Amino acid sequence: MQTQHTQHTTQTHSTETYQHNLYPDERGRFGSFGGKFVPESLMAALTELEAAYLDACNDPGFQLELQTQLASFVGRPTSLHFVPRFSRMVAPGIKVYLKREDLAHTGAHKINNALGQGLLAKRMGKKRIIAETGAGQHGVATATVCAMLGLECIVYMGELDIQRQSLNVFRMKLLGAEVRSVESGSRTLKDAINEAIRDWVTNVETTFYLIGSAVGPHPYPRIVRNFQSIIGAEARKQILAQEGRMPDIVVACVGGGSNAIGMFYPFADALDVRLVGVEAGGTSLAAGKHAATLVAGRPGVLHGAMSYLLQDDDGQVLETHSISAGLDYPSVGPEHSYMKETGRATYVSANDATALRGLQVLSQCEGIIPALEPAHALGYLLEAGEQGAIPAGSLIILNLSGRGDKDMLTVAQALNVTL
Repeated sequence: MQTQHTQHTTQTHSTETYQHNLYPDERGRFGSFGGKFVPESLMAALTELEAAYLDACNDPGFQLELQTQLASFVGRPTSLHFVPRFSRMVAPGIKVYLKREDLAHTGAHKINNALGQGLLAKRMGKKRIIAETGAGQHGVATATVCAMLGLECIVYMGELDIQRQSLNVFRMKLLGAEVRSVESGSRTLKDAINEAIRDWVTNVETTFYLIGSAVGPHPYPRIVRNFQSIIGAEARKQILAQEGRMPDIVVACVGGGSNAIGMFYPFADALDVRLVGVEAGGTSLAAGKHAATLVAGRPGVLHGAMSYLLQDDDGQVLETHSISAGLDYPSVGPEHSYMKETGRATYVSANDATALRGLQVLSQCEGIIPALEPAHALGYLLEAGEQGAIPAGSLIILNLSGRGDKDMLTVAQALNVTL
């Protein structure tokens, strides 16, 4: 199979500079992106959520509970692990470190945000939690937190994703969650979000919508970013302790964008650190064959926010494809759109075959089986190294956002392996 990754140089069409401490503004805007594009019936709920979140941020008791649970329940800090054999596979003389979010409880970064929002919901007296999920990791994390806090949990999941992530579906049910299959549209993450929003509109007084990525109307992109920023904050301290300097490049996969923004945000003020987001290139960059929103999309509104979007000339949302259910989404968080516009981050794509190669190489040379989502970033690094696109002596951090257990049936099928 032919592989592809698309490299974009720094954007020059914006005169703004990325000022990470100032965004979003009071309207929930990251430059021209973000905002609140929702029915009037949800405006009061969003205002209530923002007030509760800001109050929790200033409450030492809430912060102590959050930090205590992150340590004892989630298992933080996760390690920053040097992978020497994989580093040599990328290019001689470079060093690659993995931020091991696969070691967090439930096997991915999603638990950081689910815990934060779950504690916030409990603080607000909301005992019915709804969530959406694609790869199932956010659903599992939400169900886990709800079980721990004694909250009702309903997870919306596309029918196609239920089929390819059956292990995570069973985990959610075992944890006491109700999993509702979504059979409309592409039967993937976009459609699961649509159904979750419909539920929220209907039950807004009693229900907390625990969004899993840095998407949706304000204040969700900010809330998710801040709960996930523990990833980059830890990595920044760890690389300074282990190498005595900042990394040259920080890499993460991008679907909705929560693991990437969690890694990028604490490095955003370090302008010498190059930030690279890797999207799902699918089988090609033809319409409907990929989920590379920032590489091939243009601005539009979806799920309550202005951001980059895969859409046709009439503004209709395009179908997407990725071997990875967690990256199979036609939009992206608004802060990533702003990072692209200002040139603070570079966004590329890696196709299905590249991701499979990344997964196999890391598994076989380091004894770590990654999820298909970060495997896109791993595969991108391998190709970039082969093409001479990584300077000699580079120090690289890659966010290994999840482990690969959930993807074994998909990978076996893709590799024509009979189990």
